[in-house]
Amino acid sequence: MGALDPYVDDSLWRFLHTWSMVEHEAGSCLEIGANPYFTTFLIDKHTKLELTLTNYYGHPGDAVETVSYEQPDTGERTQLQYRSTMLNVEDDTFPFDDSSFNVVLFCETIEHLLMDPVHALCEIHRVLEPGGVLILTTPNVARLQNVLSLLGGDNIYDPYSGFGPYGRHNREYTGAELRLLLEFTGFEVEHLFTADGHPWEPAAWPVYPMVVPLVQGRRLDLGQYLFARARSLRPSRLGLPSFLYRSWPEGRIVNYPAS
Repeated sequence: MGALDPYVDDSLWRFLHTWSMVEHEAGSCLEIGANPYFTTFLIDKHTKLELTLTNYYGHPGDAVETVSYEQPDTGERTQLQYRSTMLNVEDDTFPFDDSSFNVVLFCETIEHLLMDPVHALCEIHRVLEPGGVLILTTPNVARLQNVLSLLGGDNIYDPYSGFGPYGRHNREYTGAELRLLLEFTGFEVEHLFTADGHPWEPAAWPVYPMVVPLVQGRRLDLGQYLFARARSLRPSRLGLPSFLYRSWPEGRIVNYPAS
C-alpha cells in the first residue's frame, strides 16, 4: 500500500478520461499543477507529447521530485524524476514565450485558485499556439453526490486544509459556468462533459428515491468531474466577467454574459 492509494482509488477514471482527450495529440505540452504526476505518467508514456511541468509550493524557482511506482505484473519498483517550474498561475506571468505550446493541461487546479482564474486562463491562452488545445478538468459542483448531500442536510464545502489556502477547493464550477469562463478568455469549447472518477452507490443515500425523478432531465450533468477540451481561437476579452466576480475596482468588471 502506498500513501497515495486512496487518491488513485478516488481518481483513476479521471486520469484515464484526461489521457483519452489527448491520446492522439503530438508536440509540446504544458502540464500545470503536475504533482502527484499520475496524469504526467500516462501522458509521458502513452502519447507523443513532450511535457513541460509546473507546480506551486508557495515559492518561486525550480524543483526536482522523485516518484516511484510498482510494476503490477512483476512487483518491480521503478523510480522517475520530474523537473518542474514553480509558478503561481493566478498571479505570475508564465515564464514561457507566446505560442510556446501545442497543448496545455490545466487539471484539478482551477478549483484551488483564490482570486483570479481569468488571469490564469489568459496566460494559458497566450502561451498556447493559435488553435492550440486546452484540456481543463475540475470537480463538478453540481455532481449528484452534492445534490444528495444538500438534500440530506450536509454541507458540500471543502474543509480547511493544513496545506494552506491553496490546499482546499476554494471555488468549484458548474458546466455552464466553465463554458462561459472559457469563452470569455478566448477559447472555443469543442467538448464538455461530466463523468465519475470512481464507483459509488448513490442509492445508499436515504433521499435518493426522492431525487431520481427530479434530476432525470439533467442526468448527463451529474458526474463527479467536469472535462473540457477547448481551442484558443479568438482574443481573450478584457476585464473580469460579472457572472464570476464582484467587489473589484471600478472598471475591472464587465457585463458578461450580456443581460
